[in-house]
Amino acid sequence: MTHGKDFVAIKALEDGVSVIGLTRGTDTKFHHSEKLDKGEVMIAQFTDHTSAVKVRGKASILTSHGELESESKK
Repeated sequence: MTHGKDFVAIKALEDGVSVIGLTRGTDTKFHHSEKLDKGEVMIAQFTDHTSAVKVRGKASILTSHGELESESKK
C-alpha cells in the first residue's frame, strides 16, 4: 500500500516537459514517462516501484522539502 508516501507536483512552464519515473532495485530503469504541455500539472507519488522522478524541460516542482524550478531543455 502506498498511502502516506511522499509525492511531487510538477507544473509545466513550457510545452514538451518530460516526467520520467525510475524503478527501485539494483538496476535503475525507466518505467513510465509523460509529456506535459505548458500549464499542465502532474502529481507523482513515490511507491514500492518508483524511487525517483526525472523532469526534463522548464517546470515548477513542489515537494515536501520545498519548491524548485527546472531549466528549459533548450
